[in-house]
Amino acid sequence: MESHHKILLLDDDPDLLDLYKAILSKLPSQPVVQTATSGARGLALLAAQPFRLLICDLKMPKMDGLQVLSIVRRRYPELRTVVMTGVQDEEFRSRAYALGVDLFWLKPETQQNLQMFLECIESLMGRDADTGFRGVQSKSLMDIVQMECLSQSSAVLRVTRGSLVGKIWIHYGELIDAEADGALGEAAFRRILEWKSGTFETLPAEPERERTIHKPVNALLLESAQAMDEIAGNVVTGSPEEIEHRKNVWRLSALTREGAEWVVSLPSGGPCQPEACGTQAAEEMAKWMRAAGDACKRLSERIDAGPLSHVQGINAERNVVMLPWDEQSFLVGWPAQAETDQLLEKSKKIVAAWDS
Repeated sequence: MESHHKILLLDDDPDLLDLYKAILSKLPSQPVVQTATSGARGLALLAAQPFRLLICDLKMPKMDGLQVLSIVRRRYPELRTVVMTGVQDEEFRSRAYALGVDLFWLKPETQQNLQMFLECIESLMGRDADTGFRGVQSKSLMDIVQMECLSQSSAVLRVTRGSLVGKIWIHYGELIDAEADGALGEAAFRRILEWKSGTFETLPAEPERERTIHKPVNALLLESAQAMDEIAGNVVTGSPEEIEHRKNVWRLSALTREGAEWVVSLPSGGPCQPEACGTQAAEEMAKWMRAAGDACKRLSERIDAGPLSHVQGINAERNVVMLPWDEQSFLVGWPAQAETDQLLEKSKKIVAAWDS
């Protein structure tokens, strides 16, 4: 019997899920489309059965799309991911690409470019692998570069913005060089990414071009997002929902920047609910934090050792660092292969940025 790939649609709008399920079910590859209205439900479905593609909204209650994508990247590195959102914000686009998504698509553009959207999804499902995504959704230079690299292309992108001209060299899907306004390499690439508008054209590849850029594309996109964070500072405006969403973006940025997997925050005293970023197991982690904190307090009183500084542990799966901080405690999870002598200071940086 012929098997069909599965698509998981994740959005908190049931009407939209029904609409896109009907649209995607008619793709030539005839995928099986399942839906979920929350991040927790979506992750449960991913754990229960294999999926080829996840299409995820960004703004959802409790666990937003960026947190889901952060967990998915770690648990299911082979899963293809698409962000489909109404959030028209370059900061969120940068963060999504830094989390390794294959495509960032704005919901309003789906109605205008439905056929283009469906061709992208069909390609990600495994069809037309040799044709790539050249020129798809070309309003964002970030999208163009990401898609050229995804499709393993070799080309030179010539980007023009008024009197400014820049070039980006890509060889078999690897970003190798850039040039703009007298700058070369990574500096030129970052400068070009700052251009909010302009035109581009695809020129023939130059395989003999000397390579000056060795970082992965997503790493450079993450640096761009971090630079935007620094410019924006601590000022956030908008509705409570938008402020909460930006807070999640900031926290994920701190996690990704330092290389941590997740953070759990537990207020001191009383039955307060923990907050988490990057993990579903907040309650379980909070129980462990309470037990560890109580045990350390009893031991400290017995030997008169003073207040707890931190707790650091390691097992075959990961490292953890627990830090008491003002009126709350934090537990930071790290990959097992992380260098343990740096984890304490890195954890302090993440905690310091938690509510910045």
